[in-house]
Amino acid sequence: MIMPRGKELLLPVRPVFIWSSLIAALALAMVQNMVLWGNAAWLPDVMAVVLVFWAVHQPLRVGIGTGFVLGLLVDVHQGALLGQHALAYTALCFLAVGIHRRLLWFNMFGQMAQVLGLFVVAHLLALLLRLTAGDAPPGWSMLVAPLLETLLWPVVSVLLLLPQRQAPDPDATRPL
Repeated sequence: MIMPRGKELLLPVRPVFIWSSLIAALALAMVQNMVLWGNAAWLPDVMAVVLVFWAVHQPLRVGIGTGFVLGLLVDVHQGALLGQHALAYTALCFLAVGIHRRLLWFNMFGQMAQVLGLFVVAHLLALLLRLTAGDAPPGWSMLVAPLLETLLWPVVSVLLLLPQRQAPDPDATRPL
């Protein structure tokens, strides 16, 4: 397969970097839950964004099982309905792995349009699960979260691809 114009050749990602970024996203989600606004419906789920990123870029290393385990950890920390985030993250990973080959051929705006659909499905799934359990609907502020997660997609993409863009031994004779 020929690479499209403008795409750069990336170095292989280190597994330690993948898992450390997932743990950092989990820690950020935990800190975000403990601050003043708590578990507001409009807050973006950083853990979901990082999980989808790695499920798209490294589907053999980060998949459905990873989403399930991280979702259970988020459920336990937030005191949410056990399995709510696990189901949403599992569905996110399943859908992300399903579109990972097609998604990488688009520019950033095309990726954002497709990732928005993933985040909307995950939030709707979590909402349906909460409503089935008897929770009150969170209101219209819940619609803001998938939009904010979509806006975070380019930031997360740039930050997590940065180590792969650096040359291992740069010198004047090798352009890579």
